[in-house]
Amino acid sequence: MTENAEIPGGQKSPIILRVTEHGEAATGSFYEKVGGRATFERLVRHFYEGVRTDPVLWPMYPEQDLEGAIQRLTGFLEQYWGGPGTYSEQRGHPRLRMRHAPFKVNQQARDHWLSHMRTAVDSLGLSPLDDATLWGYLDRAAQAMVNTFEE
Repeated sequence: MTENAEIPGGQKSPIILRVTEHGEAATGSFYEKVGGRATFERLVRHFYEGVRTDPVLWPMYPEQDLEGAIQRLTGFLEQYWGGPGTYSEQRGHPRLRMRHAPFKVNQQARDHWLSHMRTAVDSLGLSPLDDATLWGYLDRAAQAMVNTFEE
């Protein structure tokens, strides 16, 4: 909540989220708060640096269209977190499970994906709250992509 946010009954909320302990009230989306497209592009590019050397994940990615994959993931994440809706304008509904169905995403692949994403998130130097917010989503999304329990 931000300053003067109304709660049911017309009262003002006593809770105010602040940028720093004694700083101004936080406003805007998570996307804006963490630095917009530049932050999400750094995240995704760092993530793919790890994927390039991963024997489990790399075969799932289109080497000839790696830049396209980078732009799609960046666009998806920026849209999810409150940035422009370019991803859906260009590709339609995200349908993440359907888009990943052609790939064997088992627990090992999930763990490798999360490992590279954790390194990428750590590279951003986010506040503990922003880190936990972003990581919570990424962890849940990775769990949801598992589509087989075969090795």
